[in-house]
Amino acid sequence: MTTFSHLLDLLGTIPDPRRAQGKLYTLPHLVLFAILAVVAGANSYRSIHSFIDVHLDRLKAAFGLRWRRAPAYTSIRLVSQNLDPTELERAFRIHAAVLAAQVGCQGVRVVAFDGKTLRGSFDHFAERAAVHLVSAFDVTSGLILGHIEVGEKENEIPAVQHLLAALGLADRVVTADAMHCQKNVRDGT
Repeated sequence: MTTFSHLLDLLGTIPDPRRAQGKLYTLPHLVLFAILAVVAGANSYRSIHSFIDVHLDRLKAAFGLRWRRAPAYTSIRLVSQNLDPTELERAFRIHAAVLAAQVGCQGVRVVAFDGKTLRGSFDHFAERAAVHLVSAFDVTSGLILGHIEVGEKENEIPAVQHLLAALGLADRVVTADAMHCQKNVRDGT
């Protein structure tokens, strides 16, 4: 399917965490189907499995697959938990940049930075604080260009600066919260 061919190629560059004998399902398709399931409202490994199972015939026809059945939710969980998050983020950033470049824009492009704490990410038993992310949102295309986790003992300011440098947004207008208007936030100058 040509609509997803670029994303599938990028997902194919992510190292597969499974051993050679455990590769019954191709990694790019497995990750893509999990993404589609989450976009459709799946919020657990079992519901991702259910999505793939319900739509298996359609997915097989669209992508030319010969899967006999949907992968078990345990397989989906194993792959998802063992993927390298930096490689996955790299693939998504490249894909988002390509999609954003395809959207025509009259005038200046605007990218909005904002931080959010992920609901339900606090783990009292593991003594882990809630996950706080900063995202870069391309207003013209409506795409998230990238995101980065804010360190546990940090605030959004260094995270936004790091993400801004990593995305190379030299020709764009950047907006952020008022906290980024402080004096002397970069390298003590």
